[in-house]
Amino acid sequence: MKQSGNILFSGVGGQGILLASELTAYAQLAAGFDVKKSEVHGMAQRGGSVVAHLKYGEKVYSPLIDPGTADIQVAFEEMEAARYLPYLHRDSAVVVNTQKILPPAVATGKASYPDNILDELRNRGINVVALDAFAVAREMGELRTANVVMVGAMSNFLAVTPQIFLDVIDQKVKEQFREVNKNAFQAGRDLVHA
Repeated sequence: MKQSGNILFSGVGGQGILLASELTAYAQLAAGFDVKKSEVHGMAQRGGSVVAHLKYGEKVYSPLIDPGTADIQVAFEEMEAARYLPYLHRDSAVVVNTQKILPPAVATGKASYPDNILDELRNRGINVVALDAFAVAREMGELRTANVVMVGAMSNFLAVTPQIFLDVIDQKVKEQFREVNKNAFQAGRDLVHA
């Protein structure tokens, strides 16, 4: 467990990437780290790519992650795991949701969705943790918790106790969604043993 690092959150608009990065940032702050975060929304409202950069450590001066320096990528969709490959290095861990959201070119038949994205990442020596967060969220009874399932899985790679994350969920999530999100976090955490 590193005492400093860079986490890149990537996905498609509407997947809850910003909440996931916010929960992670507040958990890191509560654990005593300095944290800086930056978000790029792009065409989020139209299903476009969304990315959030998060850096933590004793003292952090900039939120932006340089290419080749992301320690963890949380990819909410397989293609988004590949899109940000230049930010990864050989010791990176990628927690990837196996859900596939077809980009317009694929949906209209002008391009095809690659079959071997996760294999390509593994072939480059990257630690790939693949999970179906959408299926876990369905089991929770609330599909919108897939993002928190991903946070739970990713939390295994951080020097932050699960209780801190649960406390942050209590503080930052609306009351009617707290329990299901805490359950989703724990379910995601239980899927990974870093």
